[in-house]
Amino acid sequence: MKNCQTQRRQFLKLGGIALAMIPVMVHLGRAEAASNASTRTALKYQGKPEGDKSCAKCMQFVPGPSAKAMGGCKVIPGDTEISPNGYCTAWAKKA
Repeated sequence: MKNCQTQRRQFLKLGGIALAMIPVMVHLGRAEAASNASTRTALKYQGKPEGDKSCAKCMQFVPGPSAKAMGGCKVIPGDTEISPNGYCTAWAKKA
């Protein structure tokens, strides 16, 4: 009987920990597809090109899985929502 109670307590403790981790995992999942708003503002990022200058033509741009998919930027760390049609003041022509 005592062994059964110990197993039950351990099960309930692990279950409680697992439930407590759900919000943390959800938050971490959202952080993966995030934007770095402060750096975007500092670099005057916009979701449209500036003349013939666009993120797709910038050496800092890290392309997404397809040509039209959102990508990243070497200058804006942690931001995975950079449009290939966007532009910022850190733009540098691809070689």
